[in-house]
Amino acid sequence: MAEIKLATQPRSEFGKGAARRARRDNQVPAVVYGHGAEPVHVTLPAHELLLALRTANVLIGLEIEGKDTLVIPKAVQRNPLKGDIEHVDLLTVKRGEKVNVEVAVHVEGELAPGGNLLEYVQNTLLVEAEATHIPESVTVSIAGLDAGDSILAKDIPLPSGSVLAGDEDAVVLQVVAAQAEEPAAETAEAAEGTEA
Repeated sequence: MAEIKLATQPRSEFGKGAARRARRDNQVPAVVYGHGAEPVHVTLPAHELLLALRTANVLIGLEIEGKDTLVIPKAVQRNPLKGDIEHVDLLTVKRGEKVNVEVAVHVEGELAPGGNLLEYVQNTLLVEAEATHIPESVTVSIAGLDAGDSILAKDIPLPSGSVLAGDEDAVVLQVVAAQAEEPAAETAEAAEGTEA
């Protein structure tokens, strides 16, 4: 995974007013914490941060108080209407350190014929991986699965260097039979019969 460098500015003002001023200047308030150190409050360039966060579990390089720091996003708060980033919590990591992260689950293949539906019970999987080698996603085959079949967390192949950190018996995907609907014409006739 590539490391993305972002410029930081120290933040000494706090509260809603200070956060609004920062966002007006195209900056996003952020908190960097981890490894038992005191939290550091900074601002990050809004557009560059938005682009960086398009990659899941992105590794970000920051220069804080004159030293380089590696971080991963832990919590991102967005404006519910505009979708703009309002605040971000960043966790400090070190090269070689193992971290627990949520990784997106993708599927490949086709279900068995018969109009079955695939239900995502979980969209992500909790895995432990080295901070500089976090997988963007995991892929599992659903080829030939039929109604009633399910895929557990332990059934999903993980990239080398990653191990499952959550419940291995948790259902991630399941196949359900499609529910048949009554044709609209029959429903209308039945309604007319009850009115008469």
